[in-house]
Amino acid sequence: MNEYLQLFLVFAQVGVCTFGGGYAMLPILQREVVDKRGWCTEDELADYFAIGQCTPGVIAVNTATFVGSKRKGIPGGIVATLGMVFPSVVIITLIAAFLRNFAHIPAVGHAFAGVRAAVVALIASSVLKLAKTTVKNWWGGVLFAVVLLLSVFSGELKTWFPAVSFLFTPVTCVILAGLVGLVVTLAQGKKGGAEK
Repeated sequence: MNEYLQLFLVFAQVGVCTFGGGYAMLPILQREVVDKRGWCTEDELADYFAIGQCTPGVIAVNTATFVGSKRKGIPGGIVATLGMVFPSVVIITLIAAFLRNFAHIPAVGHAFAGVRAAVVALIASSVLKLAKTTVKNWWGGVLFAVVLLLSVFSGELKTWFPAVSFLFTPVTCVILAGLVGLVVTLAQGKKGGAEK
């Protein structure tokens, strides 16, 4: 099969699972591009997730762009991105056309409640898989815990410390975590060099 067509179809298949947004797609992306096809390693995919989180746009679409460009350059990135968003456009268009007519039906409301519960499970699965591949040492675990606490309590922290409320945004947390990772890695490298 033409590799561009394969890129489009694989990411279109992932894109069909749009319920819950990008985070809910992460375990599906892992299965399709790492486990089944070996298009990238777990570490590379974790890096793509991290960069996709830091860049504008939906994390799953950004990740598709990175994987596609790794496989076939810029054209591959474009094809993978189109594959990821095509099902979403079709599904959202259909829902927008018909939802108003069916939203008041109790069965539809119950179906959406079930979908929301499934999305929480998919996101939890993503977190556990990412934790296994990215938190590899004690300082990574500490950093994970600090950023998690800052994220969970960001509203309260902004109220208590309004002068530094910019520190409690997701973007700032990602940038600061990256800087901490760089400093710790450089410090460990110097320590290792001194021991030799």
